[in-house]
Amino acid sequence: MKVGIDMGTTSEGSAASLDIEELLATRLLVQGNSGSGKSHLLRRLLEQSARWVQQCIVDPEGDFVTLADRYGHVVIDGERTDQELTGIASRVRQHRVSCVLSLEGQDAEQQMRSAGIFLNALFDADRDHWYPMLVVVDEAQLFAPSASGDVAEEVRRLSLGAMTNLMCRGRKRGLAGVIATQRLAKLAKNVAAEASNFLMGRTFLDIDMARAADLLGMDRRTSEMFRDLKRGSFVALGPALSRRPLKVTIGPVETSARSTSPMLMPLPDAVEDVDALIFSADPEDAMRPARRIAPQPRPATDILAELSRPAPEPALPAAPRLQKPDMSEEEREAAIGEVLEAIHAASDGGFATDAALYQDFLVRLRMRRLPGTPPPLADFRRRLAIARSGVDAETAAGEGWAKALDLMGGVSEDLQAIFLRLAVGALTGAPCPSDMALARAYGTHSARRARRFLGYFEEQGLIVLRTTGFGLRIVAFPDLGCETAAGDPNAPGDAAPAAAAAE
Repeated sequence: MKVGIDMGTTSEGSAASLDIEELLATRLLVQGNSGSGKSHLLRRLLEQSARWVQQCIVDPEGDFVTLADRYGHVVIDGERTDQELTGIASRVRQHRVSCVLSLEGQDAEQQMRSAGIFLNALFDADRDHWYPMLVVVDEAQLFAPSASGDVAEEVRRLSLGAMTNLMCRGRKRGLAGVIATQRLAKLAKNVAAEASNFLMGRTFLDIDMARAADLLGMDRRTSEMFRDLKRGSFVALGPALSRRPLKVTIGPVETSARSTSPMLMPLPDAVEDVDALIFSADPEDAMRPARRIAPQPRPATDILAELSRPAPEPALPAAPRLQKPDMSEEEREAAIGEVLEAIHAASDGGFATDAALYQDFLVRLRMRRLPGTPPPLADFRRRLAIARSGVDAETAAGEGWAKALDLMGGVSEDLQAIFLRLAVGALTGAPCPSDMALARAYGTHSARRARRFLGYFEEQGLIVLRTTGFGLRIVAFPDLGCETAAGDPNAPGDAAPAAAAAE
């Protein structure tokens, strides 16, 4: 059955038709620099042929997952085990389901490995499941590089072998490769040479223009035309497209990619406190996942050097460890409190990082030979925040302090000391701490950062800020039913003497 799909219009004004049945037998290569319209072309091809043939898209940037909503493609996350990817690929061929293998978020080596395993599983499907399938690989130079790069040689061979099987031997198994690349010079020649249909877009480098002209059978002197092609325009050649080089303008698409080309837009209005906005830690930063880095293989020279080393001498028996003194839980807690007070009383304790203070804390516990497992870092930060708050024994025994500790659970660990410092001032009716006092409780010298944290607390509904006619600041706690006395935010110390003068 001959099925022609509409790819757009030719330079002569007629419809540009692509024969799907011929494409399944002869494969397609798309080339064009970034911004030439390759992804738009592939999307047009996939949309027009979705109801005629099963499709599989290897998508390194996650741009084609939007096909799932309109055409029913199954989106497969590439961050799966080798066994899972192999099983999914086999079932995709068995049940003739179109799919998108999304490799977004993986580094280059992980993308090559996932794509190689998935394509090999499609290629190794049972003979009974060799149904026609259009396999589209975007950014093919990543999976079939012409030269070895920074990835492991094993992974490069796996990916390159899978792409070679797809383009060289896939036809008899029903697999029709459609590969798109930014640069022909970076694509392995044995992979590109198996395509019989070509759509060449805008390109500027001489080596890529010369290679495109060779593939199209054009005179190299006319290869300059590739520089003049507009975005979305391609030169087509092949049995499924045209017997002679023909300029084609790709038509519109029905779906859109999640990522778009950058466009100019006005800058936001200037912010007064830019330094505090940029250099202050956002409480949500800790929730963002860190970029995963694949472990690098050990050099062979290191392995050989390790094997050539002589066997280590047998270890001497360890000296008997001193017995830790018996201590009740109350005594242990009291000792931990004394250590925390000693750390906080140190001259530089207020401006040291929590990690450095925690190491000092562990050393002091070992010096005291405290039995049991030391408190973890999160518990240490909570204890240190209470110590930095300056709460006295009478206030700590009240119900208001217990409620303040409950409210502290909704504050990130690095801001708990500031929150409790304000709560102590409200519970005792003391003047509102100055910006420098709050900065010291956080462990910084920047008073502007402390002011920004107050705004953050107010946005969360934890406090209410108000200013008197003399420019003094009052912090109220709605949940505690109390507020601080008026205090000078610019005072160098903890309390603001100007508050009493203003009264």
